[in-house]
Amino acid sequence: MSYAGDLTPQQAWDILRSDADAVLVDVRTRAEWSYVGIPELSEIGKQVVLIEWVGFPDGQRNPHFVSQLRDAGVTDDQQVLFLCRSGQRSVGAAEAATADGIAQAYNISEGFEGGLGPDGQRGVVGWKAQGLPWRQS
Repeated sequence: MSYAGDLTPQQAWDILRSDADAVLVDVRTRAEWSYVGIPELSEIGKQVVLIEWVGFPDGQRNPHFVSQLRDAGVTDDQQVLFLCRSGQRSVGAAEAATADGIAQAYNISEGFEGGLGPDGQRGVVGWKAQGLPWRQS
C-alpha cells in the first residue's frame, strides 16, 4: 500500500472529531458536490476541503491536485482523509499526497455514497448511509 491506509466513514469521523488538525478532503467533482451533497463538519468547527481529483465532464485527472491541496493549507504533519463517491478515486488522491510527503494520507474506503448495492443503487454503505453529517451544497 502506498498510502497510510483505509478507514471506514465512522473511523474518519472519529479522527476528525478527536484530532483538531485532521482534515477531510472531498475529491469528487463539482457536479457531485452540487447534486449529491457534501460532508458537514461545522459541528466540529471544521470545513471540508473540496478539490477535484478528476474533472467533470471530461474525467481528466486534475494536474494541479497536489498544489491545490497545499494551497488549501494541508501540511505534511496532518492526518488527511480523502473521500470520493465509493472509495476508488480517493485512493489515487491518498497516493499522490503520500508521494508529496504527507505521511498520514488515508482513503475513506466506502466513500460518500458507497458502491452499488444488490439492487443496483448506491447508499447501502458510505458516509451518508452511516448517518454522518452532510448537507446539500
